[in-house]
Amino acid sequence: MARKEYVVEEVAKMMRDHKHIRNVGIIAHVHHGKTSLTDSLLARAGLISKSVAGDVLYTNYEDIEKDRRMTIKSAYISFGFNYKGEDYIINLIDTPGHVDFGGHVTRSMRAIDGVILVVDPTEGVMPQTETVLRQAMKEKAKPVLFFNKVDRLITELRLTPGQTQERLLKLINEINQMIETYAPEGYGEKWKVSVEGGSVAFGSALRRWAISKRIMETKNATFKDIFDLTAKNDLPKLQELCPIDEATLAMVVEHLPNPAEAQPYRIPQIWHGDLNSEDGKAMLSTDINAKTNVVIFGIKYDQQAGEVAVGRIFSGDAKKGTEFHISGKAGTQKLQQVGVYMGPDRVLVDSIPAGNIAALVGIKDLSVGDTLSENIIEPFEQIKHYSQPVVTKAIEAKDTRDTTKLIEALRVITKEDPTLRAEINQETGEHLISGMGELHLETVETKLKDDFKVPITTSEPIVVYHETIEKKAGPIEGKSPNRHSRFYVTVEPLPEGVQKAIDEGTVREGKPKGQAAIEAMIAAGMERSTAKEVEEISNKCMLADTTKGVQYMNEVMELLIDGFDGAVKDGPLAREKVSGVLVSVVDATIHEDPVHRGPAQIIPAIKRAIYAGLLTAGIVLEEPKQNFTINIPLDYMSDVISFLQSRRGQIINIEQESGQASILAKMPVAEVIKGFSNDLRGMTQGKAIWYQEFAGYERMPTELQNKIVREIRKRKGQPEEPPTAQQFMD
Repeated sequence: MARKEYVVEEVAKMMRDHKHIRNVGIIAHVHHGKTSLTDSLLARAGLISKSVAGDVLYTNYEDIEKDRRMTIKSAYISFGFNYKGEDYIINLIDTPGHVDFGGHVTRSMRAIDGVILVVDPTEGVMPQTETVLRQAMKEKAKPVLFFNKVDRLITELRLTPGQTQERLLKLINEINQMIETYAPEGYGEKWKVSVEGGSVAFGSALRRWAISKRIMETKNATFKDIFDLTAKNDLPKLQELCPIDEATLAMVVEHLPNPAEAQPYRIPQIWHGDLNSEDGKAMLSTDINAKTNVVIFGIKYDQQAGEVAVGRIFSGDAKKGTEFHISGKAGTQKLQQVGVYMGPDRVLVDSIPAGNIAALVGIKDLSVGDTLSENIIEPFEQIKHYSQPVVTKAIEAKDTRDTTKLIEALRVITKEDPTLRAEINQETGEHLISGMGELHLETVETKLKDDFKVPITTSEPIVVYHETIEKKAGPIEGKSPNRHSRFYVTVEPLPEGVQKAIDEGTVREGKPKGQAAIEAMIAAGMERSTAKEVEEISNKCMLADTTKGVQYMNEVMELLIDGFDGAVKDGPLAREKVSGVLVSVVDATIHEDPVHRGPAQIIPAIKRAIYAGLLTAGIVLEEPKQNFTINIPLDYMSDVISFLQSRRGQIINIEQESGQASILAKMPVAEVIKGFSNDLRGMTQGKAIWYQEFAGYERMPTELQNKIVREIRKRKGQPEEPPTAQQFMD
């Protein structure tokens, strides 16, 4: 491989040759070495010095990332390199590995066609390894495998060559099983990785060496050479014999698809428009000369340019002056600048064609997941996040004069990261920010103080609960304030399959559109007659209109939807969000005079009916849970199990190997946000290593519910005693 540095003009020119483009994400569990591996690829491109690659962690641009030596947000970078005498370009995304920042991984998967899965073989397949691989499979991104920190097996675990190969082979089989499980239909066998096939490499990103089938063939290297040179600590010879950049880049070029190969099978997965239309054909063929279609998968804030949208271009050629429609919004907006990220710098270019990742400036009010198109087209499938915000903090500006500045800063931060939610508590005036965990919220606090220069005060973490029901109730009557209109509703649990389909994005929130949306609900387990009557899906709840021949129903439907949305966002029990409920309007009496059926009458009527129905059905509280994988020396196992159980933990599995125990436990978030880390470290003398992942919401124990409900209501400025159904029916 010849070495050469590429200037931006050359990179922009290379972007027009699909055969030589690769859109690649680097994914892994936290601290398995993604950013160190990225360093070596950037050193090959001449963007950083080879002497610091692996340690400088170049794509950790932000101060908080440098301080923690951890990737917190996805970093985009485009670079050129030469392989077998031909110029190639990689549009690379280095993604976070910590569970709190998994949303960045989900969004990045929309933009790429292949992934390098990085695994530390000493730790093996960890919870987030499986999660990020599953996300890649859902977006039809093909994997290759890089085992990092292989030297740890030799120097720390003292494994023999035979034991090392046995361990690595076992892990390859485990990863192939996951690929087979999660790959789209027809791709499980095709996408399995293998050493013989050349889609697996082994090495050390920090020490800048790697061996693969290509290295074995071209450099005449063997595993025995690796062991001997590692034992002698002859790093220069190891790097010369097994250059990490050559092993990795060869694997990417030979085994990951270019855009023209990937888009024919990726487009039908993520876009449900007419594939035989002008735009459908253009995206399937990655046509540079067609109308431009872009999906926004990232928003970055730039002090000079303001909001910069980062998007994958699926057809056409994005250039200054292009007029774009934005999905769901009227009119068009003009693109003012287009660029590529080459490290932390956004470099302007004349245009970026289909098959690439672009930075777009000048289109206002964009959100992650938006579709930009020259023609009006069916929007791309929503980007569905796997985790949900489970922890909340109240944030206030220390100086009330900074309140406006705080609101604007929160607006920017939540645009950059849609898994964060910000809202105002109407009773207290506090700003509430909700995230995936304490670390997620800590990064927000740091950004507010350091980047936006807003001194703030914050509350202790608060758990986000859900309200739901376990049985059917109704019909229940809800009257308008003037008593002229009445609505009769039933409430019942939404089938589990439908809830799962909403979580996975196969059933989309909002107003169901077309026959495809109805069929998706039926496939998930809903009765056909009910599916055809669904008017709105919000917060994993559904509103259905099952009335027959009721006058003026169509005219008030939008107001009923507004009232339904309000009711499920602010439930009657603890003013928490309602989840997993089907609300059916079964009958109604609506006043004939439009004056008497405006928002002030219809919205309270439907909300009161829904609240009374939920309380009649017996509303219950659900609490968020996380799966914890805790690795400890065997000596501490008994104490740790007792500790977890004392915090309402459910022990799911225990594995023992080489003096170590690995405990998998499901824990309520409420029991781990206060003192859990310090207590666990204390009882294991700092030897416990743990990882967590979101495990969904589950019914709270009955004996705890009343106490928690009263605490939440008191905190929100409500009477401690929850209301009764009758209060909403009088």
